[in-house]
Amino acid sequence: MFFSKKCNFAFLIFITMCGIVAYVGHQEAYPILIEGLKRLEYRGYDSAGVALLNKADQLNVYKAKGKVSDLEAKVADKDISGHIGIAHTRWATHGEPNETNAHPHLSKSGNIALIHNGIIENYLSLRKELEKRGFQFKSSTDTEVLTNLIEDVQQSEHVDLFEAVRIALNHVIGAYAIAIVEKGHPDQLIAARKGSPMVIGIGDGEYFIASDATPIVGRTQKVVYIEDEQVVRIKLGEELHIKTIQDVEAIPYVQELKMNLDSIEKAGFDHFMMKEIYEQPTIVRDTMRGRLHPEANTVRLGGIIQYEKQLLYADNIVFVACGTSWHASLVGSYMIEKLAKIRVKVEYASEFRYRDPVVTPHDVVIAVSQSGETADTLAAINLAKEKGAIVLGICNVIGSSISRATDAGIYTHAGPEIGVASTKAFTSQVTVMAMLALRLAELKGTMKDEERLEFIKELDSIPEKIQWTLDHSGHVKDIAAKYKDVRNMLYLGRLQNYPVALEGALKLKEISYIHAEGYPAAEMKHGPIALIDKDMPVVFIATNHSTYEKVISNIQEVKARDGKIIAIVSQKDVLARKMADYVIEIPETECLYSPLLATVPLQILAYYIAVMRGCNVDQPRNLAKSVTVE
Repeated sequence: MFFSKKCNFAFLIFITMCGIVAYVGHQEAYPILIEGLKRLEYRGYDSAGVALLNKADQLNVYKAKGKVSDLEAKVADKDISGHIGIAHTRWATHGEPNETNAHPHLSKSGNIALIHNGIIENYLSLRKELEKRGFQFKSSTDTEVLTNLIEDVQQSEHVDLFEAVRIALNHVIGAYAIAIVEKGHPDQLIAARKGSPMVIGIGDGEYFIASDATPIVGRTQKVVYIEDEQVVRIKLGEELHIKTIQDVEAIPYVQELKMNLDSIEKAGFDHFMMKEIYEQPTIVRDTMRGRLHPEANTVRLGGIIQYEKQLLYADNIVFVACGTSWHASLVGSYMIEKLAKIRVKVEYASEFRYRDPVVTPHDVVIAVSQSGETADTLAAINLAKEKGAIVLGICNVIGSSISRATDAGIYTHAGPEIGVASTKAFTSQVTVMAMLALRLAELKGTMKDEERLEFIKELDSIPEKIQWTLDHSGHVKDIAAKYKDVRNMLYLGRLQNYPVALEGALKLKEISYIHAEGYPAAEMKHGPIALIDKDMPVVFIATNHSTYEKVISNIQEVKARDGKIIAIVSQKDVLARKMADYVIEIPETECLYSPLLATVPLQILAYYIAVMRGCNVDQPRNLAKSVTVE
């Protein structure tokens, strides 16, 4: 061996959002693998591949650029037999998206096939050392380097594959989730992870491996979430054998998978995104269930109860998040500051980790993520811990990396979100933050009992008001038809509706590829007003609240410059609807809760515009469901 020194790494920086599926058992592997890849398509990818070990001990590897359907077409006349196999969808990082760079990758001897999520940061130095030892590489990937590193360790150290993987990973810097199949071992899979998620499903005489639980749903309810720096031997007829890369034995913790097949199917909708938009009344109710108690005028958040005192007396509550979760956190900051009178900061996790933020043990950091796997947010958590802060989490996925890395937290209970453009995650996160604000206000005594009760009752009515909004949104499709061919749109809102403007613009950008910007409405005259003309649609969130008259003034400014106005208004509105070209109504509500309603028609508007433009709504270009690459 040419390695003499173990490489240490403080925390993970790079993770790709590819998809992994593997199977060993009594069934034919190929149909299970392909079904699993299709369930993972929401993650974003540009190529797909599969490796199958048949009864003749032949390791057949098939790869294709493009979609899983392209892979299916390619193997139509090939040998796809075998009861063990690995499959992968790749989102290109090292090397262009093509068949050569697609996974699985074979070792030099052809005995080992490996699939990999993540990025090996020191792959270039590893590659150079392996090239000196006679290894040649066909691809531009870090994954092929890892595959040959493992084989080199296996041959030079005279150890089995399980031990070779454990040793090799001590010399790897970066992130990985890997699954490996080996000739001569038709009953064994090897898996390992660091930073990139991986779950093992335990069936009746069979095992499943996947990047997340969606490929496993409907096949078993018994799962084991692999922890960081663990290597697992999965062998038929034996219990899971787990070691850390430091050679410490670990006991697998078997959990019940709390997900059903209906939650990952379209249920009659054309796209997952629209299904998830229409799930929001139910999701918000599920998020509040067991927590919001109007009859007792209280909110109970059991997941963070032991940290309530720290929240109350924190110098700052600091939200760290990315994308839609950052917008939800902005809404949460308005709620907590107004109701509980606690100072709140909202940080982009990607910036937080690099700018040496002032965080002390007297602060509470709250990490917000739908997937619980966002790399920048995970790095922000590690940084906050280093500075001694309490770190809480708000996320959707039970067993995710963020749920394990934080001191405590609150699950949103939104269920699987398959559409890449987040919808129900936003409303569930905002609902959690509303309850957190009410709970802190109750404990701190910043609201009178009768006032707090009105806020609690109003929050309890939000699911019905979201449903009303959905039931009265049919004309949004007509508005979409009018503006589907524009090149730019501007979204404006004030106070808690400024994040709604940001979120509305983000949805349009993500799925229709139309340039859109969100601004505080008052900032329009400080630059963006120069863009206003007859070809510029402007979306105003003009609901009834304390700055309503100011928003009306902003609408007048746009109208005077021939801008086209789409206004989100409350039912009793009079002024804004007279000036707007198109009006979308939402029910009257407490102004702090208006984002829970106003965001919904903006999601629908973006959806219909994207559909009419022929865009792939559920899998927009260049995007992955969880942004886990820097």
